[in-house]
Amino acid sequence: QVRLVEFGGGLVQAGGSLRVSCATSGRVLSINGMGWYRQVPGKQREFVASIQRDGTTKYADSVKGRFTISRDNAKNTVNLQMNSLKPEDTAVYYCNALIFGETDIVARDYWGQGTQVTVPS
Repeated sequence: QVRLVEFGGGLVQAGGSLRVSCATSGRVLSINGMGWYRQVPGKQREFVASIQRDGTTKYADSVKGRFTISRDNAKNTVNLQMNSLKPEDTAVYYCNALIFGETDIVARDYWGQGTQVTVPS
């Protein structure tokens, strides 16, 4: 069973930095795009950043220049370095990946359980 597990969330003061990471477990044949989304109560989950296997990245306008996504293809991990954090960055951050697992017929989306990032105002 393929799983994504996030870690590294927490509380950080405005202007500070935090790094969240996501590890993959289970029998994985291939991973295409990996990314991060976030969600606050009462709102839809929103895209934050993504990275393709070849290193191509994409960011939401709200985080451009502050957040950096990276991945390690050998370890099947993805990281999100968050700098200059703002109170509006407070959310549960979810890892997402398009994975072809050993038991999958086709590649499909997998989600982690989420990790809380809190930036007090």
